Amino acid sequence: MPGGHLTYEDRRKIAEGLAEGLTYAEIARRLGRPRSTIGREIARNGGPHGYRAVRAQQATGWRARRRPHPPSSSPAIADANGRDPRAVQELEERLTARFGGIPTMAARVMAALFTSDTGNMTVADLTERLRVSPASISKGVKWLEQVGLVKRERDNRRERYSIDADVWYRAWLVGMRSMTLWADTVREGVDVLGAHTPAGIRLQTASRFFDLISTDMAQAAEHYRQTFSDAGDVSPRLK
Repeated sequence: MPGGHLTYEDRRKIAEGLAEGLTYAEIARRLGRPRSTIGREIARNGGPHGYRAVRAQQATGWRARRRPHPPSSSPAIADANGRDPRAVQELEERLTARFGGIPTMAARVMAALFTSDTGNMTVADLTERLRVSPASISKGVKWLEQVGLVKRERDNRRERYSIDADVWYRAWLVGMRSMTLWADTVREGVDVLGAHTPAGIRLQTASRFFDLISTDMAQAAEHYRQTFSDAGDVSPRLK
């Protein structure tokens, strides 16, 4: 039974077997591979109806590039500013985990832009830094553009994505929107459960809490943004 990783030829035969209506066990016997290997391969690459050999091969390549490398015994080479690249990467991971209300890929792009000295990067820059596909970068950037957290700029033939000094305020508002959605859902729950039932009363209390905390936090954020703006620390106030 051949061992090692699946090749493109193996994946092409898997796709052919699925097109013929073969079971996973039949495909596994045809390739001389364990059924579990075939099952995992199909499940992680589109399932029985969406599996494509070319896409599966490309996805495997991207996953391999994203896989962490074993730690090196030699010290990391500092960047131009004397920073430890590993420490910077760990900081980006912590920022990604703490960006509330932001999809994971969008949060990774935000963290990369936040920690870059220029505050702007191309798709190629982000692809190399985050070790993901350009399509993944585009998906994350699209979400960030829609909520106003990044700006698209053209540099000759290349597009750059950038953040400005006011981005922290807009990022805060994204988190606030998540809280607003919670409040809206809780209010809907009162109607569903009944305003005078124990569950309905509990949700009414939660609704008042979300309303009060949302208002207080929004006012505080706006106050400090104006304070920093007056001090010349951030870009002109958003309209």
